[in-house]
Amino acid sequence: MTDSASRHPLEQLVFDEWPAAPRALFDGTSLASKTGFTASFLTTDANNSHVRTSLLGVGELYAPDSRTLCVALWPQSRAAGVLARSGRAALTFVCEEAFYQVQLQFEPLAAVPGDSSGLAHFIGAIDTGEAQRVPYARLTGGITFELEEGGAAVLDRWEQQIEHLKQAAAAARR
Repeated sequence: MTDSASRHPLEQLVFDEWPAAPRALFDGTSLASKTGFTASFLTTDANNSHVRTSLLGVGELYAPDSRTLCVALWPQSRAAGVLARSGRAALTFVCEEAFYQVQLQFEPLAAVPGDSSGLAHFIGAIDTGEAQRVPYARLTGGITFELEEGGAAVLDRWEQQIEHLKQAAAAARR
C-alpha cells in the first residue's frame, strides 16, 4: 500500500535567477496590491550559533534584475550588522503556492542623495534558490499582515524606500 506522499513526490525547482512570480513580487511596483506579504530574512549571529529572523515586506525588498535583491534595513538592526560583517543571508517566503528559500551574498550600497529615511541599503546576489511544492497540498499563504489605521503613510514610506533602493542599485551598476 502506498500513501499519497509517495505517489506525489516533492516538486523542486533550483534556480540562480528569480523565477517570474517572485521577480514580479519584488519589482517595486504596485506596492498597495502586495500589502500583507511578508518574507523571513534569516541571518546568523556573530558566532554563527543562532539563526535570527527579520520580517520584511515588499517596501523593503527590490529586485532590480533577475539575479539580485536589494534590501532596506534599519542600520542598528541585527540583520544590518550581519550583512555588514559577513554579507550572508537567506530569504524565505511563500509565492504562488510554493515555498521559496533563497541564499544570497550581500554588500552595502552607497547612500542615496536626498534619502533622509536613515535606512541602510544592501544589494545581494543570488547564490542559490529553491522552490518546493507538493501536488497534494497547496500553500495558501505564509506570514501575512494587515496595515492598521495610517496605512497610507506606510505605503508612502515604502514607495520612497523602494525609490531609494532603485537609485542605489542603479548607482552601483555604473
